[in-house]
Amino acid sequence: MNTGILYAALAYVAWGLFPLYFKQVADVPSLEVVMHRTLWSLAVVLGLLAVRRQWAWMASVVRQPRVLGAFALSAVLLSGNWLTYVWAVQNHHVVDASLGYFILPLVNVALGFVFLRERPRPGQWLAVAVAAAGVLWLAVQAGRPPWIALVLALTFGFYGLLRKVAALGALEGLTLETLMLAPVAAVVLAWWSWQGQGALVQGDLSTVGWLLLAGPMTAVPLLLFAAGARRIPMSTLGILQYISPSLQFALGVWVYNEAFQPARLVGFVLIWAALVVYSVEGWWARQRAVLA
Repeated sequence: MNTGILYAALAYVAWGLFPLYFKQVADVPSLEVVMHRTLWSLAVVLGLLAVRRQWAWMASVVRQPRVLGAFALSAVLLSGNWLTYVWAVQNHHVVDASLGYFILPLVNVALGFVFLRERPRPGQWLAVAVAAAGVLWLAVQAGRPPWIALVLALTFGFYGLLRKVAALGALEGLTLETLMLAPVAAVVLAWWSWQGQGALVQGDLSTVGWLLLAGPMTAVPLLLFAAGARRIPMSTLGILQYISPSLQFALGVWVYNEAFQPARLVGFVLIWAALVVYSVEGWWARQRAVLA
């Protein structure tokens, strides 16, 4: 449990700081950024497999259509999440993106309850209810459905569920996902380059270097997340996720000076209060277990 919490927390810290990276490639279209993320992430995980000489699983996976189908779905969810997030950051919606990841814990708890038969304790349900009130307040203040937030929360929530019950480990699963996405990314990038378009042809060395860095920056947090997701309950995973949007929110408001109406602060305070409730309840439950 403690190892899983550490892995997940490190992944969420990395994701929380991602706006700093994507602002460096703000001149590159979001779809192109996602394609580079896919290709260079694949290069990283293939390198890790080569070092570990960990290839045997591929032969067995190709004979399991159900596993291939599940990972094809997780690959689609992952790429959709990437595209939405990069677009949001590049178009000055970092705060809206942070709202999506504040909603995500509610999605995780619901998915764990419905699909994995996890049964949160009353104190955990209280934390979820407080967080839900905060999300509802934010949606009302916006005056419209928070589409960016909902897409981010739902795509990554279902992605996390699929990875938790996946037949493959963290490294193998990410390799299979990027293998499925890479052919499309490679063909499109090659076509753009042939037409004299895209960062590989028109970008300077700094831009190309930042795009190459997308590989390790994408692969490492995903591997940490997948390893953590397999070791801890979905509800715990959901609450740890507050680390990421809190960092994103801080960057959006205080670094990138995005508009933030004072009334919205009520919603964020409710969500942060939910984190405190959940953490205290979890600590108290562990203490009772030790004393018993």
